[in-house]
Amino acid sequence: MNWPYELQIGWRYTRAGRSGRRNGFISFISCVSMLGIALGVAVLIVVLSVMNGFRKEVQDRMLSVIPHVEVLSADGNALPDWQATVAQIRAVPGAGAEVIGAAPFVAAQALMARGDDLRGVVVRGISPNDEASVTEVAAQLKDTVLERLVPGEWNVVLGIELARSLGVREGDKVTVVLPGGQVTPAGVVPRLRQLTVVGVFNAGHYEYDSTLALVQLDDAAKLFRTGGPTGVQLKLKSQNEARRVGSQLQDALGAAYAVRDWTRTNSNWFSAVELEKRLMFIILTAIVAVAAFNLVSTLVMTVTDKQADIAILRTLGASPRSVMAIFMVQGALAGLIGTLAGLLVGLLIAFNVGPLVAGLEALLRVAFLPSSVYLISRMPSDPQAADIVPVVLISLLLAFLATLYPSWRASRVQPAEALRYE
Repeated sequence: MNWPYELQIGWRYTRAGRSGRRNGFISFISCVSMLGIALGVAVLIVVLSVMNGFRKEVQDRMLSVIPHVEVLSADGNALPDWQATVAQIRAVPGAGAEVIGAAPFVAAQALMARGDDLRGVVVRGISPNDEASVTEVAAQLKDTVLERLVPGEWNVVLGIELARSLGVREGDKVTVVLPGGQVTPAGVVPRLRQLTVVGVFNAGHYEYDSTLALVQLDDAAKLFRTGGPTGVQLKLKSQNEARRVGSQLQDALGAAYAVRDWTRTNSNWFSAVELEKRLMFIILTAIVAVAAFNLVSTLVMTVTDKQADIAILRTLGASPRSVMAIFMVQGALAGLIGTLAGLLVGLLIAFNVGPLVAGLEALLRVAFLPSSVYLISRMPSDPQAADIVPVVLISLLLAFLATLYPSWRASRVQPAEALRYE
């Protein structure tokens, strides 16, 4: 038989086939199998899109307060001329053209105290004007809070969670306990410096809001006795190019510099997110697999019900391969219809998950993501083709594999045996 006939018969069996109560039950099971595949594909697309949305939201908030690339002096000492270092960076072929902003900095860990409260912090010395070209938070606060960071006045801007944990407000004093004590006749005494809180920032990322303190660059250099900026922060045209640019800069600048990009400084977080996403993909793919292999029982029942038809086709000259193709077409079409339906429903929900969740919250009068608990109060979604295409292909592959055994059984039906009781 020609393939169009096999396709036509397979499509007829997929729709309904012969009228009758038993056949109607088989058609119902077939519809349930397609519905299961569609539901599994839709759920998988929505969950992966929401996970991508959460990752993107957290990533954007993270990059609002940290640079894409940091270039530091390898020995921890001050750079002789940070502007000359920036010029050297911009001259690197391929990588230099990606740099759109640069700013000097000093960063070190310290303890911050007020009364009995003591917190570990990262003190970052910045140049307010230059910093605004590198990080979003600095750009937003450049003409307000950051302009209060004047050299010699020993002012500090705290993350909002750090200020809350210390119980300080604008105008209050905090004490910084610096590494490296002073040797006195009474022994080693820790170095202390009192700073005035002149403002707070809110990056929306708890790790930085609870540990980061910004001071003026010259004040930080005096606090940590570096003699000047110890590194340069870079902003790139595309944050996704950070790893490539960082590698190229490290090769070009040599061992005198240490280059770090944002993907490596936060590698633990990204590894955890990727592992969680991979496990979720495997778990939800199992749902699609269960729905796809429901086609096995559907096709086995269909083969049993259609034995007389198979026998007639064989007596008319159909080969076992043609009979097998008919039932493979039936199962593959069921898998294709279910997968496409799941794809459409999944994309529809993924692109509108925010309004849908908001409407559900209003209907049920509950908050799924209360802002007092989570740093994100809305349900983000970011459908990506890199996730959706594998889901569709895996669903189609599982549906195709589910057709092999029933189709093989159909091809083994003997006409004489099938027609004995007809």
